[in-house]
Amino acid sequence: MKRLYGNTAGLKANQIRRLEALYRRRIPIQQLISLPLLREMGRLSREVRRQIGLLIDRAGRVNHVIVGDRQKIVIPDLSGYRLASGRLKGLRCVHTHLAEEALTEDDLTDLCFLALDFMAAVTVSEEGDPLRVYAAHILPRGLRDKLYDLLPPLRPDQMDMDCLDRIQALETELSLFEGVQKTRIYTERAILMHAGNMPKHREQESRRELLALARSCGLDVVGVEPYRRTTGGPLPLGKGKVQQLSISALQKGATMVVFDQELNPSQIRSIADHLQLKIIDRTQLILDIFAQRARTREGKLQVELAQLKYLLPRLVTKNTAMSRLTGGIGGRGPGETKLEINRRRARDRIGRLETALLQVRKNRKIQRGMRGKKRLPVVSIVGYTNAGKSTLLNTLTHSQVLAESRLFATLDPSSRRLRFPRDMEVIITDTVGFIRDLPQDLRVAFRATLEELEQADLLLHVIDISHPHFPEQMESVEKILEELELGETPVLRVLNKMDLVEASEANVWRRKYDGICVSARDRSTLAGLIETMEYILSIPR
Repeated sequence: MKRLYGNTAGLKANQIRRLEALYRRRIPIQQLISLPLLREMGRLSREVRRQIGLLIDRAGRVNHVIVGDRQKIVIPDLSGYRLASGRLKGLRCVHTHLAEEALTEDDLTDLCFLALDFMAAVTVSEEGDPLRVYAAHILPRGLRDKLYDLLPPLRPDQMDMDCLDRIQALETELSLFEGVQKTRIYTERAILMHAGNMPKHREQESRRELLALARSCGLDVVGVEPYRRTTGGPLPLGKGKVQQLSISALQKGATMVVFDQELNPSQIRSIADHLQLKIIDRTQLILDIFAQRARTREGKLQVELAQLKYLLPRLVTKNTAMSRLTGGIGGRGPGETKLEINRRRARDRIGRLETALLQVRKNRKIQRGMRGKKRLPVVSIVGYTNAGKSTLLNTLTHSQVLAESRLFATLDPSSRRLRFPRDMEVIITDTVGFIRDLPQDLRVAFRATLEELEQADLLLHVIDISHPHFPEQMESVEKILEELELGETPVLRVLNKMDLVEASEANVWRRKYDGICVSARDRSTLAGLIETMEYILSIPR
């Protein structure tokens, strides 16, 4: 016999047997629920003075019998049931209401969060007879002011409502959503959530940058929505917004939600439990991009270290058998849980990666020492991601370093020799691009790379003046340079992409920020930059 869920304490043996017998009932597939089953639920509900709920699948089988209290039932974990893109759960919930009331806010919230086929409430008389049935289903077309459709109250003898046909029609409309049809097979479909409680220009920039990061990671973006960040709660956004987001994800066929903030482990777990979708934050999105871009052994080590440090506090397990022995024969106590084993392995791996990166730092120190013996000045190119750093390196040194118009196109540092007209040779290095709120784990992991900046005799700060918010990008980079204690190193501002703005506008920015205007793709515009670099490096330090 299948188990009963919920509040079964204090029930008599006869009542438990009658509740368990509900599992043997079968409902015609075109009926929401059969009239005899409605009457039995009503009588039992009045007798035990608690709400009783059934979860019914599309074949008319009762999958769960739930016992609540006088006000509500609690639907058990349904994570084992399907929730594919553009599909409903395949279960409908029918439960009793002891008071004369329609569907409650909790009922409608469960309908949305769990993507149920239907949510129905049956009002019961004092004698246990069913009076009215109130039902609702999700709207497939995503009207902004309406996430679900409330059906008119039904009599108990009106349960033959073409239930299965209606559910299949709803799923057909959901699956025909344009965003689902256009996405590629085996590609994550993401809804992006950017913070809306900030100044308008900051909000627009946050939205634009999050969209660029998602596309750089290879995601299919099916929606971008603002939200107001909440503080101190288990969820990063309000419960009403979560409900709206769950319906939006279903209607748009989303498989992932990306937040433009760093979420703590409890927030990720809470919202994942509500939405039953993959949840990642801005930090993990950047780490995924870095993992795709890393090519050298050093880069892969640094990315893996950053990922493990980020994931370690977020390691969780859904295994409830926490007392199961995993220590083997001769072990004392309950042994290690699977979660503890995963954490220990992650810590061990972090230790090995830190040792390997320490060796990388030693090798780099030796390389810098050899450069020092040859007395070759070092010029490091820094700047916001996608500002044109790699393109500038290629044009200056006639190189073929990968340069694409996307965020973090290059990750591993590249060094080339550059000879000035007066026979002065320098080493010019392209470093990883910066971004606002650069995750701390990334800074720590990329310490070996960023140490190159400490040995630089000159920093070329490449700035994309065609970007509408380049002053804020410039400020973000300079803030990171200050945090890296590079305030004593000379910095030359290179105002890139002058060909994409008016000449008068470029001159304004040149005077305001005391920089040199160039187009990194056009070597003819670099003469002034080369001359200034040569002059600065010729000054004794």
